[in-house]
Amino acid sequence: MSEGAGTPEPITRLIEAFHKLPGIGPKSAQRLAYHVLRTPPQEAEALAAALRDVKARIRFCSVCLNITESDPCSYCQDARRDASTICVVEQALDILAIERIGFRGRYHVLHGVLNPIEGVGPEELHLKELLQRLGNEEVKEVIMATNPSLEGEATAMYVHRLVAPLGVRVSRLARGLPSGADLEFTDDLTLSRALEGRQDF
Repeated sequence: MSEGAGTPEPITRLIEAFHKLPGIGPKSAQRLAYHVLRTPPQEAEALAAALRDVKARIRFCSVCLNITESDPCSYCQDARRDASTICVVEQALDILAIERIGFRGRYHVLHGVLNPIEGVGPEELHLKELLQRLGNEEVKEVIMATNPSLEGEATAMYVHRLVAPLGVRVSRLARGLPSGADLEFTDDLTLSRALEGRQDF
């Protein structure tokens, strides 16, 4: 994406940086860049500092791959949580949705789903770490909480084929979730019923 010849180079670079963010098209990238330009210097500095801070201080939990400032993360450190149940989610953001309905087990974040068209295969997901956990921890059930999309279903089935031979129960959120929906935007009652009505593969 290139701006007009009269656009100063720093603005062009900022627009291109915003355009690389997910869900930000060319027009939105331009609006964000010009918004930053109009804000007081202290607000722009605060934004830049927040970006630097998150990259410097936030990492992946060495156990569940959640995003965290301390390693292991607070969920993995909490001895009150049920270590026999692991809820597998696509993204760290999905944990917040599951937490809202009172789930008290542990988590594992894949950081994506199988998507051959975009070049995302099993080796791009954190499946090896999940299998290591199943070998080292007393896990009785793995709950697949991937989104009810084609890619989410394919990922859930693939994990089921990997985990079932280990003698661990593999369940899936019930079909109360509408097809194509994201967990992040699902209301608490629907999500709670889907968790309670989860089914074995």
